Amino acid sequence: MSVRFTTKARRGTVALIAAAGLALGAAACGGGGGGGGDAKAPQASASRSGRPAPSTQEGQSSTPIAELQGSNGLLLQVSSAQRDSGGFVTVNGILKNDGAQTVVIPSGLSGNETEIIRNGRSLGGATLVDSKGKKRYYVLRDTDGRPLTTTGFSTLKAGQTLAVFMQFPAPPADTTEVTLQLPTFSSGTIQISG
Repeated sequence: MSVRFTTKARRGTVALIAAAGLALGAAACGGGGGGGGDAKAPQASASRSGRPAPSTQEGQSSTPIAELQGSNGLLLQVSSAQRDSGGFVTVNGILKNDGAQTVVIPSGLSGNETEIIRNGRSLGGATLVDSKGKKRYYVLRDTDGRPLTTTGFSTLKAGQTLAVFMQFPAPPADTTEVTLQLPTFSSGTIQISG
């Protein structure tokens, strides 16, 4: 065998091993959801007993715990405010256009912080106010400065709804009632569960 043939064979083997390793790593990290880490569409899975696993929205009543009126017919119906063991509170709800015309979502909902505005339209201007503890909690951000809230929306057609969420640091465990404030909307008192 020539040196040239041996070098080509060695490169091919190394490339084949690297490709197999990458494919195996991607399959192990993929989680079987087929979405490649897409957190926007969680899927319920079956438990070992054969019953479906509870959804993240399960246990929430269809009656909102608060309604915040916005401008131009916008309405935020808060369905839950859930405390988790990691020290966060996640507020879920529905943003609805109750008006008769398409509404451009006010840019003020994103707040006025440069880092959040840079990441596009969001609910990054939302805050939770703990009157008892005299503290205000802002929407959390990831390591790239993106707000941990629904992002990427600009308009809502008449009658259209959009499921939204906002994640905040949790107030102390003995605080169960807070005020949700969102720029251009009325304030609303919500109960934290969990």
